[in-house]
Amino acid sequence: MTDGLVIAEHLCKEFAGPEGLLRVLDDINFTVERGTTCAIVGASGSGKSTLLGLLAGLEVPSAGRCLIGGHDLARMDEDARARLRNERIGFVFQQFHLLATLTALENVLLPLELAGHTGAREVASAALARVGLAARAGHLPRQLSGGEQQRVALARAFCTNPEVLFADEPTGNLDTRTAGQVMDLMFELNREHATTLILVTHDERLAQRCAMRVTLEAGRQHPSPAHD
Repeated sequence: MTDGLVIAEHLCKEFAGPEGLLRVLDDINFTVERGTTCAIVGASGSGKSTLLGLLAGLEVPSAGRCLIGGHDLARMDEDARARLRNERIGFVFQQFHLLATLTALENVLLPLELAGHTGAREVASAALARVGLAARAGHLPRQLSGGEQQRVALARAFCTNPEVLFADEPTGNLDTRTAGQVMDLMFELNREHATTLILVTHDERLAQRCAMRVTLEAGRQHPSPAHD
């Protein structure tokens, strides 16, 4: 057993289909060390988002196991997995997932309030300022550009100081220039917070910036050498 923060061991996931069980992931094995960055890459339909969901405890595996900080997610009930996500995990999504009726500040504030964080409003305001949106704190998501919405999502994800940040195609809805700015910000925040970053991406520029990668093809893992 390694001292890795996130570990996948012989991970498999099956779903029931009209012709029987469909194996979406088959015998996935890797370890992500604390504080490093990992890209999960592969063609559409290769199982990337399913793998991310298993690693984050949003789904349970059909076989094998996922561990975060030594906790076997499959051995925890949903309430325990939800507590672990609230306390140790952050998320950034392609669709931003901001609440439309809340301002930028209120969106960042929400996970802090749910966690009972002391001084939540001050922390949320500082997080928005860090991503360059202090002047947009009172704006609703529909009043923000795509890049601004993703920066709000980054502020929300990092403000709780998660041990692990999972990002699913975080630049997928952004133009090239804005995507580059969001990439730079995400890695800056990652270094500042010493967070372990695990992301799914089709963007080779983003994958190249990660210390390691996991390559999937039709649900199977292919060797991918680590790179700088």
